[in-house]
Order: sequence, then structure tokens, then C-alpha cells
Amino acid sequence: MDDDAARHSAAGTVAADAERLIALSELLHAHPETAWEEHRSSRWVADALEEAGFAVTPSYLGLETAFLATYGDGPFRLGLCAEYDALPGLGHACGHNLISAITVGAARALAPLADAAGLAIEVYGTPAEEGGGGKIELLERGAFAGLDLAMMAHPAPVDVAEAEPFAVSHSHVAYRGRAAHAAAYPEQGVNAADAFTVAQVAVGLLRQQLPPTVRVHGVMTNGGEAPNAIPAHTEGRWYVRAESLEQLAETEDRVWRCFEAGALATGASLDITAESKPYAEFRAFQPALDAYVRNAELLGRVFDPGTPARRMNRASTDMGNVSQVVPAIHPYVGIGSLPALNHQPEFAARCVGGDAEKALLDAATALAWAALDVAAP
Repeated sequence: MDDDAARHSAAGTVAADAERLIALSELLHAHPETAWEEHRSSRWVADALEEAGFAVTPSYLGLETAFLATYGDGPFRLGLCAEYDALPGLGHACGHNLISAITVGAARALAPLADAAGLAIEVYGTPAEEGGGGKIELLERGAFAGLDLAMMAHPAPVDVAEAEPFAVSHSHVAYRGRAAHAAAYPEQGVNAADAFTVAQVAVGLLRQQLPPTVRVHGVMTNGGEAPNAIPAHTEGRWYVRAESLEQLAETEDRVWRCFEAGALATGASLDITAESKPYAEFRAFQPALDAYVRNAELLGRVFDPGTPARRMNRASTDMGNVSQVVPAIHPYVGIGSLPALNHQPEFAARCVGGDAEKALLDAATALAWAALDVAAP
């Protein structure tokens, strides 16, 4: 089969699968599941591959909501990553329902061409991208090793080619003090809420001395229980982002001193626990990225380097860790959502329907075509 025939076949398969792919996206969107809880979501995505002849390994490498689906035994090992976790309280406001459908679409398009194109297709169902580091857990258990290329496409307001994510750490912060009646015996208490206040003020002041490539942000998830009781226990979740893992480690030291200040000032004890291993910066494999852009543009996609809406490509992802180990790309496909942006309820609403459906089919086709281009001898 010549190159033009292979490309025509891949595009034809995506078009023929359109109804199936859109239905999968809508099903995931209607039933969002958060990190490590994606039991139905992972099964639905795996089922869509199994029905196309892929061999599926559920609970891959001991992770209950991960899977591996394989097809073909060619010399070029292609990895396609599916994400399907949702955001707490926001559902699929980052469009992971579309990521899964795009990945399934590209994999199903390439399967009939695997022998002719020399492909061994490996689809990785990767849980807990939104803070849990599912791909990092898989990496440390041996996944992705030896791939010639790893690919996925992520929804965004507009099309952006290159992922330039911040490295990020995710931490749980807890203070423990001592409860007391706030009116009768306040001097007997150790105020864990005050400790958080001191820390947040210190972080706010620290920001002036941080490089523009650093982000520090978080939320208090437990601020106490009653206004007339000195809070004995407070908790929060905090992210630190930086240009690289090296800069991240340096920044974390400074941020944690701010939290230590809260403990020192109030007498509360402090516990900081990593929620996952740090996400790394991204290393793009340029030949594959160029191939994706070229093919996406053939489908009518437009990459505007000047629009501020392209900044979704700075969002942290555990795909960055994969890119440090194997050649990888992580382009963004626009769903025409403006003014809605990722991680807003309005964006979740735009992750189904007309523009989202077109983005799904275009990205699946562009990924498949790019894979064929890169795998060609």
C-alpha cells in the first residue's frame, strides 16, 4: 500500500468511526470520574479498542484503572496515550473525554495499516493525570520503555503545536494545633488556622522575589470546624510550578520555609506530603511534531502563535515525564471554546458538540497521519 492509499485509509476509518468515537466522548463526559477512580471510564475506552481487535491488558502493571491495548508486531513501536480522569467538582473541564476518543480514533485508524506500515501499536490507558501522576507510576513500573514514539493530543481553546509545560509538584499540607473554647479559654489553644494564614501571607510576599517562570498556588481544604473553637487541624493542597525539575526543587525549598514559618509562629506542627512524584518539563520530538503540524494544517487547522489563548500549552502534564524517556509529542487541538478556557465549567460544556466533535476527528486523523509519516522508512 502506497503512502497516499494509507493516508486515505486512515482518514476513511476515522470518518467511518465518527459516530462511535463521538458516542465514547459523550459517555465519558456524562460520567466523569476523578483520579484513580476511573473504573468505568477505563473500561469503556478499553472496550472501544478491544472491539477493533486490540489485545487488552486491564489493571496494567498493578494500577487498577490503567490498561494496555496492543495491535501489530512491526518494528516501529508507537505509543498512544489516553487520559480519562475528570476534575473534582468540574467534570471534564479539561477535555479528557476528547483525549480518550482522539486516541481511540487514531489507534483504530492505524490498526488495519499496522502490517504494511511496520507498526506495533500500544495504547496506554493512563489514570490520574490531574494531579496523581499516573504516567509516572506507569513509567516507574516499566511502561513506555523502548517506544519509538509516544503521542497524544489535548483539547484547548485554540490549536497549539508544542507543549511547553511547567514542571510541577503537588503537595498536601496539614497543621495540627490544639482546640480550645475561643471565648472562654483562647489562650489554651494552638491555632492551626492562624498557621495557614501566616504561611499564605509569607507565600504572597515571596512571590515578588520569584522568577516569572514560577507559579505557587493552592487551596485550604479544611479551615476548622466551628467559629467558637480554636481550630486544631487545618489542611490544604498546594502546587509549585517552575521551568524545570531543577528550578522546581530550588523553589520548593523557599515555599516550604513559608509554611514552616506558620508552624513556628503559632506552635502548630506541620506535615507536608507529596501527592505524586513531580511532573517534568516537556522535551518534544521535533520530526513528529513537524509531521503533526503539517498534517493538521492539511485538515484546515490553524496555529496562531500570537494569541494569548495558546497558553494552555504551559499547563503541567505527566506526559512531560514520558518525554524525558522516549520521543514524544503533546500538541493541543482547539475546540473553539473562547472565551471559555480549560478548568472552567464553560469549557466542560464545550467539550461535547459541534466544534469539539470536529476537533476530535481532526486530531485523530492528524495523529494517525503523523505516525505513518514518522514510521515510514
